[in-house]
This record gives sequence, C-alpha cells and structure tokens, in this order.
Amino acid sequence: MGIVAGLDSSSAFTRIVVCDTDTGAVLRQGYAPHPQPAGESKPTETDPQSWLLSLGEAAGGGLLEGVQAIGVSAQQHGLLLLDAGGALVRPALVGNDKRAQVAAADLIEELGGRQAWAEAVGCVPQSAQPVAKLRWLARTEPEAARRTAVVMQPHDWLVWQLLGRPARRTTDRGAASGTGYWSPAHNTYRPDLVELALGQRAVLPEVLGPAEAAGTTPEGLLISAGTGETQAAALGLGLAPGDAVVSLGASGSVMAVHHEPLFEPGGTITSLADATGMHLPVVYTSNAVRALRGTAELLGTDLEGLSALALKSTPGAHGLVLLPYLEGERTPNLPHTAGTLSGLRRDSMKPEHLARAAFEGMLCGLVDALDVLRGRGVEIRRVFLLGAAAELPAVQAAAPGLFGTQVVVPQPADYAALGAARQAAWALGVQQGALAPHTPPAWQGAVAQVFEPGDELAAGQAVRQQYAATREQIHPGAF
Repeated sequence: MGIVAGLDSSSAFTRIVVCDTDTGAVLRQGYAPHPQPAGESKPTETDPQSWLLSLGEAAGGGLLEGVQAIGVSAQQHGLLLLDAGGALVRPALVGNDKRAQVAAADLIEELGGRQAWAEAVGCVPQSAQPVAKLRWLARTEPEAARRTAVVMQPHDWLVWQLLGRPARRTTDRGAASGTGYWSPAHNTYRPDLVELALGQRAVLPEVLGPAEAAGTTPEGLLISAGTGETQAAALGLGLAPGDAVVSLGASGSVMAVHHEPLFEPGGTITSLADATGMHLPVVYTSNAVRALRGTAELLGTDLEGLSALALKSTPGAHGLVLLPYLEGERTPNLPHTAGTLSGLRRDSMKPEHLARAAFEGMLCGLVDALDVLRGRGVEIRRVFLLGAAAELPAVQAAAPGLFGTQVVVPQPADYAALGAARQAAWALGVQQGALAPHTPPAWQGAVAQVFEPGDELAAGQAVRQQYAATREQIHPGAF
C-alpha cells in the first residue's frame, strides 16, 4: 500500500486529503483558511504567500507523514505575473475579478469576432480569463506589464514553490485550456494571443501530460502535474465518457466528458481539456439557484421551504412557466433580457405553483445547456448534480424526468482534493511501473444517491415542451 496526498487551494482555504493509492480511501484530512491581511483587502487580488501559509497550517501535525506523492489543485483563472528573476510583479489577480470586461470585448473584436476565438482556442474571452486580465494589465498598469516576463496560474505557482522554484515551470493541459491562449484542439499555446493581450511575449509554463510528474521535492516527494479545480473535481468524481456534471450555483454550468474538443462559432461552448487526456466541453448559464432564491424571497420562505411548497404542486405547475433569465442569460445568448413568468390564471396563482415553476424553470434552463452538448454529438447517459441545491427534494424529484437520464447526487466531499490525490497516485504508479500512462488508478466511486427517470419521464418531457414553447414565444429564434 502506498500513500499520496491531494491538496486543493481554493479562493478561500486549503484542503488536504491523504489517501491509499490502491483504493482511494481517505486516511487523514487537513484544512486551513487563507489568512487575511490586516487592513482593507481587495477581493480581486491577493498575496499568494497566503496560500503557502494556509498550506503549511493545513499540513501541520504530521499530516503528510509517509506520503510518497502530492497532487495540487487550485482556483482557476487566477494570474501570477513574474519578472525575469522570478519575483512577483504585483499581487495575484484572482478568478472572480470582473474588471477586464471591456478588455475581453476589445480582444474579441481585434481577433475578428467570437468565431475567430472559438476556432483559435475553443473559447471566447470572458473577463475572468487570464488572456483578458493580461489586456487589462497592459492598459491600467503598463509598467507592471512591461516588467512581466513569466505568466503563471495558481496551481502552476504552487507546484513551482513545492519543488523549490526550479528553472523549469510547468502546468497541465486542463489548466492551460482555460487561459484563452492554449488550444485544446492543437494541444499547443498561441503565444501570439499573449502578445495581442499583453503587448509583448512572455514565458509560459510547459504543458505536462496527465500522468507526468512535475518533479521531486528536495525531500524526495513526487509532485504530479496538478490541474485546475474543475478538472480535479471531475477526476475525483471518477467521471467517464457518457457522464455530465450539472453545477447548481447562483449561476449554472453543464460539462461532459468527451473524446474530442468542441467549439461552437458563437462561443456557447467553452472547450476545456480534462486531467486524463479527454475533454470537458462546458456550457454556462447566468441563472440557476439565484432564480430559486429570488422566488423564495418573494414567497417569504427559504430554499427548503420553497422545495416543500413545490412538492405540493404537480409537474407543469398548472401552466405556470418561469423563464429564469433574471441576470440576462448566456445560454441562450440573451445578455440584456429579463425573466418572464407566463401562464398566469386564477387557479395557478398559488404559492406552490410558483415554487414549482421556479424549480422547473431553473432545471429547464440547464436542460437547454445540456442540449447544446447533445446537439454536438456528446453522449450523456447520466448526470451528476453538484451544489447544495442538489440536496433539495424538489430538485431530486424533477431532475430525472427533465434531464431524461439517470441523475446522481454525490455525497458532499472534497472532490477537487480527491482528484489531485488520484492524479498523484497515477504519476507515482507510472513512475514505479505499476500503472499505464493512459489509465488512471481505479478508485472507489463517489458515494451517491441515484435517481432514475422512470414514471417521471413522460411528465418531464411535457414540462420541457411547455417551457420550450414559452421560450420560443417570448424569445423567438433564441436557439
């Protein structure tokens, strides 16, 4: 039996899991929040030394004793800018920074539009992406941009630190695919896009394969390639072709495992690479749980109360249809629209029917996103539901019929850290000659509740038809 560790450095904390290499069983766990600097701090940037301090605290008490390899997962879309000597030019820009919205729009226009970007790197620049942050930096902090010689992301930087800051800097294809200057289709960087954004070329980390090691620490610990949180969570969940993940946050996302990269001329699909050699096409929605919370506030209750109300209604909510576009929408591409409540009649004007319409509207919006992938040939046999709202009975009752497939609700766990540990076990096994470089270790799957569509399938399809008819009436040609 071997022992490996996976660490996940999110935007707010570090989690570490220590696992058995053969089964993936969690042996020990550690946790520590990122320390907050005294005084006023900017939510859009941070001192990455806080990540190292958090890591050290989480690993305290001998947590890593006996560990042979470590995998690193970290927050995505962060950006670290280093000078020629390896020193930070400025604090790290974090993923939720929205200051680069204008910069992203300008980059889209300068390359020739959304289709040009989709063809080049499988995605269209968004404000959070590193390529847009580089343009923002060039415009607002030209001196910092001029001093920038090396561009890294959080997991790249953490791996580099663990290895003692060697001359070789690395990343993986999963994290690279979210930058806006690496092509999943061609498995290569587009340095011309870095120059377009920053105004000059910069050194980019070497992109490692899924089972490659980044190196060995001075203490002899193997460090695997690492990856972004999304890819690590997919690896921790044990996703395979035929699986999709629907993430229920304030906004929503749908991603699926696919054998090839996808791009869509309008940029609806973001083509990410995963941590196994496959691909993770993603479709985003602007609205998910925010539609539930808004309805709950309107009815004077909370999400649990809204769920209980919805279960008093029936599929179709007595004809009520909620198009949940409260913050505009990305899928379909309706950035300036608003939500719509349709089908009001005297007998449908009851709290339970509005509650049901909110759940059905949220889920139908995500089905629209899922159908974008299905329309491009992505096979989907089961859907994993993630997020706290996935535990709500009304979601679990309606989702199988609406998605038209088996629905899996995994038990809450540190899936990104587990995925990082699984990657470490893979790299270690390859180095020892015990595992193939194209097949990750077969760990125990996530403990989960499983829901089959069964008798709800026909009702779910009727709800979808009602929703689609309303959407087409209000927004003709949206799809």
